[in-house]
Amino acid sequence: MTTTTPATTGLDAAALRDRLNTLASAAGIQQWDLGAACSTDSSVQVDRGEPKQLKGAQRSAITVRVWNSDQRIGITSTSDLSDAGLARALEGAKAASAFGNPEETPAFSPLAQAPLPVLDQPLREPLGILSLLATLKDAEADLLARHPAIGTVPYNGLAERSSDRLYLNSEGACRQQSLTTASLYLYARAEEAGRKPRSSGAVRLAYGAADLDVAGCVAEAAERTIAHLDYGPIPTGHYTCVFSPEAFLDLIGAFSSLFNARAVLDGISLSTRESLGTPLAVPFLSIHDNGLHPANIGAAAFDGEGTPTRRLALVEGGILQNFLHSEATARAFGVAPTGHAGMGAKVSVSPDWFEISATPGQGGAASGLNRFARGAAGRDRADGGSGAGLVVIDSLSALHAGVKASQGSFSLPFDGWWIQDGEQRSIEAATVAGDIRQLLRSLVGFEGAGKVTPAGLSPWVWVEDLAVTGDA
Repeated sequence: MTTTTPATTGLDAAALRDRLNTLASAAGIQQWDLGAACSTDSSVQVDRGEPKQLKGAQRSAITVRVWNSDQRIGITSTSDLSDAGLARALEGAKAASAFGNPEETPAFSPLAQAPLPVLDQPLREPLGILSLLATLKDAEADLLARHPAIGTVPYNGLAERSSDRLYLNSEGACRQQSLTTASLYLYARAEEAGRKPRSSGAVRLAYGAADLDVAGCVAEAAERTIAHLDYGPIPTGHYTCVFSPEAFLDLIGAFSSLFNARAVLDGISLSTRESLGTPLAVPFLSIHDNGLHPANIGAAAFDGEGTPTRRLALVEGGILQNFLHSEATARAFGVAPTGHAGMGAKVSVSPDWFEISATPGQGGAASGLNRFARGAAGRDRADGGSGAGLVVIDSLSALHAGVKASQGSFSLPFDGWWIQDGEQRSIEAATVAGDIRQLLRSLVGFEGAGKVTPAGLSPWVWVEDLAVTGDA
């Protein structure tokens, strides 16, 4: 048995596994597994100093899978961990297995009992909903006082959570991870007379609400909002663009099917089996999936099949090196599971936390930026003048609608700035469009140390010759 820290919600994984073994044996079930996520949550929202919403909840999401003698799988969900509730779930999954898809036959992960990584995740005591409310009211008041144009903070929230994750199976796997997390989100709205409203925000994560960088969140939300007040149009054209860490990670996440073995097998990825080992990007780009990074608040020690989480090289030196795998996709490719599986009759695969960096020994940021400084501005002006200057993309919008992952294309509204002749001005409204494969081959370089965000770690990323559609 492998476990991590003691449970925060009172669950005992070993006792639950023993109960399930007894109930399954009584039902004539030989092979089963269970995944569970149970949490206690408290959250608050405010509106100009008044409580808008105070919410507390206890949640349990339990999934039970059963294999029949033909190795077809049935699945059911429950929130009842009593013996009667578990017995009903096992019987329901057993009955559903008769209708299981013979083409989708996930098995237990061969790594479901392998040692787990050791994570430094201190458990914090909850502050309580009244303390959360007082903290958020002070943060909102501080943000409103940062600039006369900031009139409201329409989207805000402060939350804390205590949770347990479990994975158990009939072969003896017994995984349990306990975690406490807290989050703060502030999104301000500013408006000046005769001008359109402008908005921006910031987020902070920590293991406990007392550890949150409230002052830093207020300062960032104010700075980003104020920076967009002086806006103007931008001419349509092709520009060298600089993506903020948040924007570039959002774009990579939107096209994560490039690295997803499930999407490859289903024919909905731009990658194929033969793509491994071939160039995907410029030689100085490396992308790793590293759910174990110390800055990843809420890191999972294991996936939905009990496979340990690990750091995985997706792109190194611009070459596509690995795909993200579940047990089933790994079996199809003849490799080991990578720890990125969900749980289901057809198991999903998803990334954890991206690291974007320069490949050692490949030149990287400095050479790329020097090349831009020498020639990019002149090339832009040679394109008729419409592309002169530099576009800074602060945040992307409408990723759910503006990305066609299976085709590689994107057309996304963004907030950002246009830098021309040494002057920077916020862009009133614009979209950036292109093809992700071309973009990855058009990187100019990186700037600054990697910044930690909720989605991963990335520096500022320079990309040349992107189409920007503006109002001018």
